[in-house]
Amino acid sequence: MYVPPRPRPPLFGILPLPEHRAVTRALRTETVGGLVLLAAAVVALVWANSPAREAYESLRDFHFGIPSLGLDLSVQHWTADGLLTLFFLVAGIELKRELVVGELRTPATALLPVVAAVSGMVVPAALYLLTTSAGGGRPDGWAVPMATDIAFALAVLAVLSTHLPAALRAFLLTLAVVDDLGAILVIAVFFTSSLDIVALGGALVALVVIHVLQRFRVTGWWWYVPLGVAAWALMYNGGVHATVAGVAIGLILRTRRDEGGDGRAAEAASPGERTEHVLRPVSAGVAVPLFALFAAGVSISGSALGEVFTRPEPLGVLLGLVVGKTVGIFAATYLAARFTRARLNPDLAWADVLAIAVLAGIGFTVALLMGELAFADPEVVEQIKAAVLVASLLAAVVAAVLVRQRNGVYRRLWEEETRDEDGDGIPDIYQRGRADESVRAPAGEEVADGLRGHR
Repeated sequence: MYVPPRPRPPLFGILPLPEHRAVTRALRTETVGGLVLLAAAVVALVWANSPAREAYESLRDFHFGIPSLGLDLSVQHWTADGLLTLFFLVAGIELKRELVVGELRTPATALLPVVAAVSGMVVPAALYLLTTSAGGGRPDGWAVPMATDIAFALAVLAVLSTHLPAALRAFLLTLAVVDDLGAILVIAVFFTSSLDIVALGGALVALVVIHVLQRFRVTGWWWYVPLGVAAWALMYNGGVHATVAGVAIGLILRTRRDEGGDGRAAEAASPGERTEHVLRPVSAGVAVPLFALFAAGVSISGSALGEVFTRPEPLGVLLGLVVGKTVGIFAATYLAARFTRARLNPDLAWADVLAIAVLAGIGFTVALLMGELAFADPEVVEQIKAAVLVASLLAAVVAAVLVRQRNGVYRRLWEEETRDEDGDGIPDIYQRGRADESVRAPAGEEVADGLRGHR
């Protein structure tokens, strides 16, 4: 007897309940942190272009640390190499969670966001190289327009008071997670100085010890904090950018809870979840804004802004972020849907995907870091930073126009996704299902498991 195949779930349909909760928790903190980041960037720009500019530069360039350990750094470098490590540690945990229990755990679910993210990195880099080649510029900054700043993007959505559906937010979050992985790989491979094998060996030993402690379910921050700091310091002195240590530790931490049995106690939360719960507010609300405060203070005079559009390196960054990101992500998503015969959620339109692609052109935090790593000439670095700021502003404005036009649709979908009339903490849509099977959650078993676990 012929049994017709089940229809494929649509792109950007209702998320499984566990994934919906995880995304909601992550984005809530990132949104608040994004607003703080936005405020820090504004303060940096105002301060750096005010009569108190010398005070800003003196504070930014003030050195302190432990010279005997090779850690005598400026305030700006402490924020970039030190505090930003917390951002990448949280990103590493996020990536591990996505690989183990999230959207990236199976090839079928990982295909779309990974292809879109990779295309959203390759196309901007290629457009930068094309622009600098045509203009006789330097190719060093090809990595600058590759990354998406999820916190800044979410801050834009918060300012707009939009109600973007959870599936589109999850897509943006997954894009940013894959972007962060790409960024850290680029940093580790292309932006390393002369290597100190002994120091790198020591960092590897510290990471292996953390892995062993995780394997044997050893708890206690007093084990992990000193080992983490040692891995970071040794990585820095080994010639590899210190933020790589943060991602490595994040990938080592367990993100799957022990359910009990085999002599192990059941866990309410995994080590990765507990660490993320503690560090995400610090990363989003302190580390990234402080980095922005000392990285975004660039001149915004008429001549400086003019160079963004006339010099090949900043122009390449601008086009890479605003045009390259949009074309790369949208084209990859459309082609992936077309060749897999998937269909878009009937409640959405391709204009919604275009808005997300444009929003991904906000490349603030990691793009600023890449600009500092790619160029040694302070004048060029200032131009690149100005280009990142202008590009992020343009992407935000265009995305705002696109999102506001569809906000009525988003509001209706958001209300449907969050309605909980019986007050049991589970949105009604996950209990009653949908009349149209094609727009149900793509993993019904996971929804049922989430409901049973909640109860």
